[in-house]
Amino acid sequence: MTLQRRDFLLLVTLAAAAATPAFGQTVAPTVAPANSGKESAASIPDFAGMWVHGSIPGFEPLPSGPTSLVNRSRRSIAQLLRDLAVDWSGPGEPPSKDGVSNLIELVGDYSNPILQPWAAEVVKKFGEMSLAGVGFPSPRNQCWPGGVPFVFTSGAIQILQQPDKIAILYAYDHQVRHVRLNQSHPARVTPTWYGDSVGYYEDDTLVIDTVGIKVGPFATVDWYGTPHTEALHVVERYRLIDYEAAKEGWERDAKENWRAQPPPNYRGKYLQLQFTVDDEGAFTTPWTATMTYGRGRGDWAEAVCAENIQWYSGKDAAVPRADKSDF
Repeated sequence: MTLQRRDFLLLVTLAAAAATPAFGQTVAPTVAPANSGKESAASIPDFAGMWVHGSIPGFEPLPSGPTSLVNRSRRSIAQLLRDLAVDWSGPGEPPSKDGVSNLIELVGDYSNPILQPWAAEVVKKFGEMSLAGVGFPSPRNQCWPGGVPFVFTSGAIQILQQPDKIAILYAYDHQVRHVRLNQSHPARVTPTWYGDSVGYYEDDTLVIDTVGIKVGPFATVDWYGTPHTEALHVVERYRLIDYEAAKEGWERDAKENWRAQPPPNYRGKYLQLQFTVDDEGAFTTPWTATMTYGRGRGDWAEAVCAENIQWYSGKDAAVPRADKSDF
């Protein structure tokens, strides 16, 4: 099974657990430090539970200003489904005119002005490989930790809130992040796969500030191979929004990404993640995008990358393994 088809089927599985499509809202970029304020339990919003983001590659670019890369390769949803041999689950016939991100050719827009010249060359090289039918490695297809913000594209999340910390579980490959509340980063941070995350509540918003994200052999911030350095700094802002506030983001998402088609009649709360990426080593400016989630339903699906390590025919993922036992 190819990388694209494997990830596409994972998305369909995750989207089937969604109560509703994921919508979002445009917000201004913000980078804020963690503080040490204390909030009353009554003022803390309830983000707990399962949330599903039903589109891939995932990021929702803003309509203006510095924002995430889009795919230069486009395909209509009807063409994409035919290429992937996947049936359409929505009403009527699948759209056959407007092009969306082509999952079979991941060609990031290397002309995006957020990219430093060397980073643009990396993205261009990977895009040329993809156009030639040669897959390029990423944390996802190599079964390595995704890091932040790449891990945001894992489909479903589970948020566990406690008074002094938050854990975020990601549906793909048992990934988990731990966030300390109302604390500061240590003076010296040892780089780790998901970095050092501290957070606080700002009115109805959960703010998470992450630094110290390790640069591994397949380090990237998105599906297009966009690189980062150890200077990477990511600020996430989570808040609950209603249906009316969510429409604009849904439209942005649908223009760029392929989306699953869950029931359209849900009118409860949605979860919006607005994140800002700052890395002067790889980017010319901080940039912002959104991810918006609907409430999950059903069971938490298990997806283990190492159970299916062949990401292209005859080519195994770089899963860490020992030539001989160490005992």
